[in-house]
Amino acid sequence: MAQGWGLGALINLDHYGHYIHWGVIQVSVGNFIVMVLMVASFLAALFAPFPGRRNRKGAK
Repeated sequence: MAQGWGLGALINLDHYGHYIHWGVIQVSVGNFIVMVLMVASFLAALFAPFPGRRNRKGAK
C-alpha cells in the first residue's frame, strides 16, 4: 500500500468545515472562494480589451 501515498489529500480533511453565515445564507469558505474567483474572472473578461481591436482603424 506504500504506492498510494500520492493519492492522499494535501490537507487534513478529517474535521468539520468552516462556514460563513449571513442571516439565512450559509456557504462554506471553499465555495465562497470559488464564487469570488468566478466573479473576478467574469469581470476581468468583461472589461479586458479584445486583442487586435486597436489595430483596425477602418473597421467598425
